[in-house]
Amino acid sequence: MAALSRALVWFKRDLRVNDHAPLAAAQSHHDALGLFIIEPDWLPSPECDASHVDFALGCLYELRAELASRGMPLLVRVGSAVEVLEKLHAEVGFSNVLSHEETGSGWSYQRDLNAAAWCRSQRVLWQEFTQTGVVRRLHSRSGWAKRWQSRMDAPLVLPVTAFSAAVSLAQPVLPTLASLGLAPHGKTLQAAGEKAAQQTLHSFLQSRGQNYRKSISSPLSAEDGCSRLSPHLAFGTLSMRTVHQATEAAIASTNDRGLVYALRGFAGRLRWHCHFMQKLEDEPAIEFNNFARVCDGLREDDFNQDHFEAWCAGLTGFPMVDACMRSLKATGWLNFRMRAMLVSFSSYHLWLHWREPGLFLARQFLDFEPGIHWSQMQMQSGTTGINTLRMYSPTKQAQDQDPDGIFIRRWVPELARVPLPYLAKPWTMDISVQRMVGCIIGVDYPAPIVDDKVALNLAKDRLYGLRQTAAARLEAGGVQARHGSRKSGLSATGQGSKAKRVAKTPNEPSPQGDLF
Repeated sequence: MAALSRALVWFKRDLRVNDHAPLAAAQSHHDALGLFIIEPDWLPSPECDASHVDFALGCLYELRAELASRGMPLLVRVGSAVEVLEKLHAEVGFSNVLSHEETGSGWSYQRDLNAAAWCRSQRVLWQEFTQTGVVRRLHSRSGWAKRWQSRMDAPLVLPVTAFSAAVSLAQPVLPTLASLGLAPHGKTLQAAGEKAAQQTLHSFLQSRGQNYRKSISSPLSAEDGCSRLSPHLAFGTLSMRTVHQATEAAIASTNDRGLVYALRGFAGRLRWHCHFMQKLEDEPAIEFNNFARVCDGLREDDFNQDHFEAWCAGLTGFPMVDACMRSLKATGWLNFRMRAMLVSFSSYHLWLHWREPGLFLARQFLDFEPGIHWSQMQMQSGTTGINTLRMYSPTKQAQDQDPDGIFIRRWVPELARVPLPYLAKPWTMDISVQRMVGCIIGVDYPAPIVDDKVALNLAKDRLYGLRQTAAARLEAGGVQARHGSRKSGLSATGQGSKAKRVAKTPNEPSPQGDLF
């Protein structure tokens, strides 16, 4: 034990007590305290929503009680990281900072650089621990899958049962949205905290996951058929290793071949989760810049603000797009296929650059995970230079994934009385039918803001024309070498230099797509 050393466990996106390496390391010090910082760089950032803060506060309420029962106080402070650390250091004089590594947005990356510089200046030792399959300072993707497997198969870190408290366990009440200057978000969110996370994992592995592969595409069946673990992974109320090992244990303990098949599909997507996060770790600029820089200037000058606002409001005139957007804004969650359709529609039909739609969606997604989010925004927008262009037809998706119109009627009540044959394309109704059902297109519900076929054909011409250039083919090789998956355990994503004009409207989930 270090002589009279005091550990500060800095919680970020790891709001749990189980499988928590910094907590375990804190026990080797004389005494310890926990800290969560509500940072002014986070709250006004264009990716942050009050629903994110609300969920975090719910996690902190439970975490504080769990830590207190083990003898560790959890301090929740508002302010910049360096200012909070500096003030706390003056108050209690900690010698060590313990935390997990984080692959976050640009503001958190800069925050960590500033915090590291402060720690060095004060001779405070800051130790970071891994908690996902993301590898810091990775030089090559070769062998990445094996490293992921090794990390995920390592023993779980057992929860510490007793600490020596560095300060009083009695701490001020947690901030509220109102005290932080945030308006109510109005969303109906999943339950927060580690207990809810464990319950969600158990229900999925024991029952809800039975039809996982069949359930994940439709927004109706996906509501229960998907794992619904993504917010808990994003806020760290569950570790990726916990989910992986629980999934493998469930597979090994059942003779139900259908359940095994379903959970094998889910297990594979856990790998893709970290695969996409690794991209942002390796190249933080992809939050702001195109993967393939030959795409620079492709959409920027054509941004249509009216189209963007209609898309954000769920008023595009395409019922499946509008239903999905309204559902997302009300609940903070949407299954992956419908997320991909929303991005595809904004990128190809509306020809919007991915950055502003990406920020809007980041605020809506309770499970916003920067590495996955920005990689997927670019993948679904066709700016990676190596992935197949997937152009979703909103009409076909409505017919395939909501064949009885239940989802559309729930979220677009203007169309509640529209006959099913017209529901995916209400603008094709004769005016007499519109009057009969009380839905005049252009009055009660918008007419399509773009022509479906014309917009897609224009997008195809632009993108495939660009991809056929020598510069694009050369750059694709570099993107594949840096970010593409390898043969060792993950399907290849690269198209190489012979990318063909094949725009897919997928019916079967992509092996590298449906993460949630």
